[in-house]
Amino acid sequence: MTAFEDAVVDVLTGLEPGEVVTYGEVAAQAGFPGAARAVGTILRTCDLDLPWWRVVGHGGVIRTPNPAKQADLLMGEGVLVVGGKVLGVRNR
Repeated sequence: MTAFEDAVVDVLTGLEPGEVVTYGEVAAQAGFPGAARAVGTILRTCDLDLPWWRVVGHGGVIRTPNPAKQADLLMGEGVLVVGGKVLGVRNR
């Protein structure tokens, strides 16, 4: 894996249940601000078991191909999801 991929994996594996971050926040915390789209690519293509459901778009918007599944997983962790949007995003 690249240094970027390793850094993103470190950020994602450090997320706790109920903690939600944006793609941009993951990129910034990994040391690569501005690489939000690349974070999405990693989540779509990585074969590691990562907590992908804890990552949302800017403003808390769910942007995955299966938004119902992501919403269910988030709500199972106590996150409030209304109309495809996470409310009260708890940032790191």
